[in-house]
Amino acid sequence: MAKKTLRDVELAGKRVVMRVDFNVPMAKDGSGRITDDTRVQAALPSIKYVLEHGASLVLLSHLGRPKGKGYEAEFSLKPVAGLLSELLGKPVAFGADCMAADDVTSALKPGEVALLENTRFYKAEDGKVKKDDPKKGIHLTEEEYQEKKAKLKADREAMAKKLASYGDVYCNDAFGTAHRAHASTAVIDKFMPVSVSGFLLEKEIQYLGNAVENPVRPFVAILGGAKVSDKLGVVKNLLNKVDTLIIGGGMAYTFLKSQGREVGKSLCETEQLDYAREMIETAKNKGVKLLLPVDNTIADKFPETKDGSDVQTKTNEGDIPADWMGLDIGPKSIALFSEAIRSAKTVVWNGPMGCFEFPPFAKGTFGVCDAVAEVKAQGGISIIGGGDSVSAVKKSGKAAQMSHISTGGGASLEYLEGKELPGVAALDDK
Repeated sequence: MAKKTLRDVELAGKRVVMRVDFNVPMAKDGSGRITDDTRVQAALPSIKYVLEHGASLVLLSHLGRPKGKGYEAEFSLKPVAGLLSELLGKPVAFGADCMAADDVTSALKPGEVALLENTRFYKAEDGKVKKDDPKKGIHLTEEEYQEKKAKLKADREAMAKKLASYGDVYCNDAFGTAHRAHASTAVIDKFMPVSVSGFLLEKEIQYLGNAVENPVRPFVAILGGAKVSDKLGVVKNLLNKVDTLIIGGGMAYTFLKSQGREVGKSLCETEQLDYAREMIETAKNKGVKLLLPVDNTIADKFPETKDGSDVQTKTNEGDIPADWMGLDIGPKSIALFSEAIRSAKTVVWNGPMGCFEFPPFAKGTFGVCDAVAEVKAQGGISIIGGGDSVSAVKKSGKAAQMSHISTGGGASLEYLEGKELPGVAALDDK
């Protein structure tokens, strides 16, 4: 079901509360300098639309992972307010406490904007209750556990109600947190008469949703990254959707081991071998082509220097020697994967092919990146599904040649897994 967007509501004279994802990387020197403003830039179309259509705007976001114990300077959004002011060319008021911002929000006139402090300074935003945590000495009875859960739920609703009191219209434009049922993403809607999607969230739903539910074929998915266990549901769901599934990165060694191959000291989840065998069998039964690396770039140890110059490397076919580890796909695998990718009309890519942060092990990821970039040029659709894949595409210089680069790592994975995202489900249907 399509969700209402900002275009579907009359904004003039209204107060809009918008959840954005301003979880930006900061310099580690304590200066508050923002090292990458991509997420702020991504929210600008929705922000400008609201302001240009005669509404005032209250922005909510988190930054980092504070533990809900109140203000922590390193996680303050104040520097982001300064950056946003520069980008908009107008003042951005700052509310130093998201739960005590009545003065700041009520003073806003049409066309004016405020950013409130980190929502995660409150445990009610995203806190969890653990029944057992030996490290922290937590051992709750069932009754205590249920009591604490009920208290947290009540606190979350109270927080959501307070945040909702700052406006008349709620807009979620934070795809990166749409898979979380937090106070500011999926509970606030209960207390708002109107809840709509921003343009960034709309674009994510459009690209990822269409790719999974109604792809132009051939449909090729590329999965990489370290662990199979991070993508159990994704592999299973995509095997019902794709024509070809390519598996590279660290997770490939578990699949190779499941087929009787020796993988040396490569990353391998032995507890997932049966799962890997099952998925290979499923692919066969469904007529899905499942491609694994046919050769690898291996090293005698994991690099400790930034340029990876402290390790010996070689290309290897077949079994990997006992004291060596696979850290990238090899040239024959790059050619094999690239041929499959170039034949596609829809490509979804999530996860690098190797440890691309180190130059000796970047060829696989960048080779795949080159092939994915050609898909759009040939009239197809290429979607980069968040996380390290985004970093790789940016590092390769090919970002502009992709149809869509997702802003949500975990959220895009859950979407590809076929899960309903709480932050999307809570919005008004068209």
